[in-house]
Amino acid sequence: MKNMQINHAQKGFTLIELMIVVAIIGILAAIAIPQYQDYTARSQVTRAVAEVSALKTAAESALLQGREIVSDVPANVGVGQEDLGFTESNLLADIGDGKAQITVTDGDTATPSITADLGGDAGANVAGVTITLSRSAGGIWTCGLSGGTDAQGWKDSYAPTACPHS
Repeated sequence: MKNMQINHAQKGFTLIELMIVVAIIGILAAIAIPQYQDYTARSQVTRAVAEVSALKTAAESALLQGREIVSDVPANVGVGQEDLGFTESNLLADIGDGKAQITVTDGDTATPSITADLGGDAGANVAGVTITLSRSAGGIWTCGLSGGTDAQGWKDSYAPTACPHS
């Protein structure tokens, strides 16, 4: 009688191989997820700063025309006043009707400031940070960020280079 050998070919993966793959995926996720969260926070802050910075053009135009700069709220813009016209952003604190809360101080002087708070759909680690654009009497605008604590997850690396956090 002939000896018949039964060929038992391996099919699938062994348990140890599967455990190694799961461990590698876990290590990669532990590195990638925090980096992605930091990237998202930086992009939200940068986008909000850019949206608020766009208001500088309208403010300069109003100042050149000798008009007082007012924010979009209240909607009653009086004679000699200039509405900045900014209406909505999903990253800035909301006053209702999708309109972002923009505050203008000293809008009737040559040194106005425009402020907005991150809120709305902004991440928890950047919500509550205040963007402030201030104009000097010489016409130079400066940007600054305030608020945001280490406890809520704020990192100074979230601030754009041109708009430092204090």
